[in-house]
Amino acid sequence: MNAASFYPLFLQAGKVTIDSRKIESNDIFFAFSGENFNAATLAETSADQGALAVIVEDQAFENTARNIFFVPSTLEFLQELAIHHRNQLKIPIIALTGSNGKTTTKEIIHAVLSQKFNVQYTFGNLNNHIGVPLTLLSIKLEHEMAVVEMGANHQKEIELLCQIAQPNFGYITNFGKAHLEGFGGFEGVIKGKSELYDYLKNHSQTILVNENDPIQVEKTENYSPKITFGKANSDYQFEEFSNQNFVGLSFKNQKAQSKLTGNYNFTNLCAAASLGFYFGLNFEQIKTAIENYTPTNMRSQVLEKNGKTFVLDTYNANPSSMVESLKNFSTFNGSKTIIIGDMLELGEESDKEHQSILEFAESFNFDEIITVGKHFKKANSISQSFNDTQELSKYLESNDIQSKNVLLKASRGIALEKILEFIH
Repeated sequence: MNAASFYPLFLQAGKVTIDSRKIESNDIFFAFSGENFNAATLAETSADQGALAVIVEDQAFENTARNIFFVPSTLEFLQELAIHHRNQLKIPIIALTGSNGKTTTKEIIHAVLSQKFNVQYTFGNLNNHIGVPLTLLSIKLEHEMAVVEMGANHQKEIELLCQIAQPNFGYITNFGKAHLEGFGGFEGVIKGKSELYDYLKNHSQTILVNENDPIQVEKTENYSPKITFGKANSDYQFEEFSNQNFVGLSFKNQKAQSKLTGNYNFTNLCAAASLGFYFGLNFEQIKTAIENYTPTNMRSQVLEKNGKTFVLDTYNANPSSMVESLKNFSTFNGSKTIIIGDMLELGEESDKEHQSILEFAESFNFDEIITVGKHFKKANSISQSFNDTQELSKYLESNDIQSKNVLLKASRGIALEKILEFIH
């Protein structure tokens, strides 16, 4: 069986899933197996639950009478099906990657373009070699465009995702110190993320460029077609403003204030607004989208609890994003405590980068600095330091944080958001 012969059955499906717990009637279930579990054993049960088809890579469970099909690799077949589906789609696909801010930018771009178009976009953080195909397979006939987030932690990953998604437009949010271990250092990050540029250039597609970023400017110099923002002679130029810790965007004396904190989110707003203008939206539509978007994904999220203001930014952390978060938080009015957790996947640079961030944090004279994780603990000689969130939670049960403002920033693996319920 190949993707082309299976495609008519796919077109009858409700959705494609790799999670047996989420199977609904008329779904297609890809039975991905791990080291300790053979998902093909769920094939008959999935069919009983109403699955339209089940894809397995264990031939013993094939039952074509029940639409249970064997393929040598469920992953490769998922990707092949996604490519075949992409080849049938006649809509623009916008791809974005970057070290920081790609999920927030994806969300805002979706919010803006949805003011005029029926837009499909990456759900949550499904941005890898499995998530991108699932996103593509979720695009239906009624969708008019799609926004696809691409994540990577090593070379050639973005290249593969581009071959699957075949984007018509692309944007790299920034190049930062993220996944240094997998990319082999900062130059490796630039090379890996720029694989999106390579694809777009090779296929004469459109690149969105922040002309305040010298790396983006250098990588796209003399290239056309591109959409630019950031400078006086760019296609679009915006001014930044802030109000009560929230960042806003102004365009020709018209203002739109977001519910996002941090001037680093200004660039994310600019990218979304630029695409909005390019695709024919007016400022009122863009303003509506920006002002109605509420972050709920532990990224630049501002919460009020027990008279305190919390900045919850615990979905991801690397040296670049940590610096920006600390700088932004230092501008908050009133007393301030920072709780920062380890930055993961930094490889040989880990000790140096954690020490550097700690010294940077100490330069702001915050009322209290609390660190969580073995990397910060190793670097920490002054502040309160804890091995993990569980240890910190026990401490907080009997020790109140007095500050009016509290920043929580860490890599996902630290699960720093769990301490929220212990802060009174």
